[in-house]
Order: sequence, then structure tokens, then C-alpha cells
Amino acid sequence: MIKIQILATGLVHVSPFIPYNSVNAGKLKVYGFTVPKKDWVWLPVMSYLIEHPKANILVDTGWNRRISPKGEFDKNAQEIALGSRLLAKVNQGLLPEGQAIDEQLAAVGKSSTDLDYVVITHLDCDHVSGLSQVSSAKRVMVSDTEMQASGGGTLCNRTRYRDIFWKDVPLTLYQWNSDRGPFGRSYDLLGDHSVELINIPGHTEGMVAVKITNPEGKYVLLTSDGAYSSRSWKEMVLPGVSVNTEDQLKSLKWIREQSLSPNCVASLATHDPDVTPGIIEF
Repeated sequence: MIKIQILATGLVHVSPFIPYNSVNAGKLKVYGFTVPKKDWVWLPVMSYLIEHPKANILVDTGWNRRISPKGEFDKNAQEIALGSRLLAKVNQGLLPEGQAIDEQLAAVGKSSTDLDYVVITHLDCDHVSGLSQVSSAKRVMVSDTEMQASGGGTLCNRTRYRDIFWKDVPLTLYQWNSDRGPFGRSYDLLGDHSVELINIPGHTEGMVAVKITNPEGKYVLLTSDGAYSSRSWKEMVLPGVSVNTEDQLKSLKWIREQSLSPNCVASLATHDPDVTPGIIEF
């Protein structure tokens, strides 16, 4: 039996064109510079605790308590915690009391020392900023492809990637060791294909989906930001932030195919407002 706990680890406030760029709105609208704040949307930020017979695995960490010291929106605290006024302007976070990842783990009777792996799907702030709160996990896994991409390049990458979230945390950088997924690049975490980290580039170069499969072949797919919700793959609507639109579309087509399979127990996107905290056992 595999148990997956869906954990709400905050909210993110963004332009509506970030999750659903159905009209190819352009960068100014995607990042919200020409979109009235009243039209912005609050989306959930989810992390996942996988209790597998072989390991305890946390997927992503959500926001760090430092962005909301009192559990409320705090503009000044966020700018300091993110290390960038520009990032705080286009990607606003809120972490209610009790929703930081260490608080969530404590609520289910665990601590970071119980974690065999923390898997970071990609290095955007709402997925990795809580890393310091679980830094005593046995291994923190980041794809080597993603880490290389974080080294600079475009203004977008220089803004979104902030090494303050991981520079003091020992990381395990992995290279693809298997050939699953839309680009034939994956990492078999436990050596039996029961937990696979599958490269779905587009939103970032090294981003992974996590596919958890039981002995009967049934699986749960965690799509990270390859799809912002089930609407993304049902309507084939790409997110607005992209480093490669062609790759992003190919990744989304794969997510759709996987999500429609009769073996798919659940397909969960990190920012899907229709996904609620709970437990999946299969």
C-alpha cells in the first residue's frame, strides 16, 4: 500500500495569464504588469508526502514561513525572504498559520529527519523556498539539468532562480538514469520504477513530474507546473511562463495521455484550485 498526503503549503497570487495563457497574451500580461490587481488570482501551493514501503518522500516544500511571519500577507517580509523586489512583485505568496511544511509534517507526526528523500520538481520559489525547514532530510534531490539552468541566462531565469533557498542545504544532483516520459529522460528513484522523476521541460528545463506506481500498475501523477490544473490538459492550455513552448506543449500532451489512462488513480497539479488536502491510498 502506498499513501500520499496532499498538503496545502500556502497560496500564490499571480496574473491569470500565468496558469492559462490561452490568448498568448505576451510577457507584460503574463507577469501582471498590465493586468489590474483585481484580476489577479490566488492559487493553492501543494506539496506531497509519499509514504512508500521503501521510503518516505516529500515532493516540493511550498513557501517558507519567512514570507508570512504572522500567517498574513506581508509585502516587506516577502521582498526580504525572496531576495528580489521584482520577484515579489510578480509572484506574491501567502502562508497561513499551520501550513509551513515543517508545521504540516509535525501535524501528521513526522519531522524532516523521517524523510528519506525531498524531491524538488523545479527551483521556482513557491516549490523550493521552504527547503530550509526540511534540510535535515537524508537526501534532497534536484535534477542536474535544472541546477545547470539556474545559473543565469535570461532576465527571467536570473529573477526566478534565487540560490538563497538552497545554497546552505546539501543537495543530491542526479542525472537521468532511465528513459520514461515525453523526452525519454527520467530518474528511477528507488530502483524499481515505483517512483519515477520524469523530465517534462518547457516551464523550466529540468522540471520533473513524479509518477508513483503500485505493484498492480495503478499510478498517481504529480504534474508540478507542467499543468496548472486538470483544465490545462483537458483543454490543452499552456501556462504563460515558458523557456521552450514546443517542449512545453509536448510535455502537456504527455500529461494528458497519462492522465486519461485507466491506470491513473489521480493526476494532481501543484496549483489546481479543485485539488484539496487529503489522503490517497492505493
